[in-house]
Amino acid sequence: MSKVLFEKKGHIAYVTINRPERLNACDFETYNMLADIWTEFRDDPNLRVAIMTGTGERAFSAGSDIKSNYVNRPKNENTNLFPTLFDLYKPIIAAVNGHANGGGLEQALACDIRVAAEHAQFGFGEVRLGWLPGGGGTQRLPRIIPLGRALELLYTGARISAEEAYRLGLVDHLVPMNQLMSKCEEIAEEICKSAPLAVQHIKQASLRGLDVPLEEGLKLERALYNELQATEDAREGALAFAEKRAPDWQGK
Repeated sequence: MSKVLFEKKGHIAYVTINRPERLNACDFETYNMLADIWTEFRDDPNLRVAIMTGTGERAFSAGSDIKSNYVNRPKNENTNLFPTLFDLYKPIIAAVNGHANGGGLEQALACDIRVAAEHAQFGFGEVRLGWLPGGGGTQRLPRIIPLGRALELLYTGARISAEEAYRLGLVDHLVPMNQLMSKCEEIAEEICKSAPLAVQHIKQASLRGLDVPLEEGLKLERALYNELQATEDAREGALAFAEKRAPDWQGK
């Protein structure tokens, strides 16, 4: 059985960590499979948005499989998951169906929109192992929730409920488990109605703009705007508006 499931339905990709017996914890093989899948998603022009989740109702991902990855770690074993996932400009929705801990929470943080089931839990336990979150946790969490609460979670390794995560803004939508995937698909389908290149340029402008002064961010925005104006989709969007019809996006 594959440790990661990858399914394509129309313009939507479904990426599912499939190790329910390990609470969808990721060993290095799983991480590398995810890296390959994200690369395929990035390079497939027909795919416009992805939904990431875990198998079952207990866990999105409990993080790294500590026994496999660190106790019995092969020499020189490495993973390229995080650079692949973090460099994507196509939108990704996290369907958090249970525990999202450690590296699992870092993967959810790398997604653009997080939808959580009401029983989900979130946390970083690395500090209790003598580590720090090394996949973006110390950088992304303080950018999403208030600094004091982020540091408290990072310092203590405590877990919070989905309700608390929603209150803090870590989670964007909170739904019953039986509505989790339908809510994610509803968001994905709305995104697919938008011009795909415009969506990708918006993500690029927004994320890159966070790391530069406003003046530089505005220059980046204008440069990406000018790029879009030269695309076939930009012309199609204007023509469809004038003709009062739905646009036929080509991603060109």
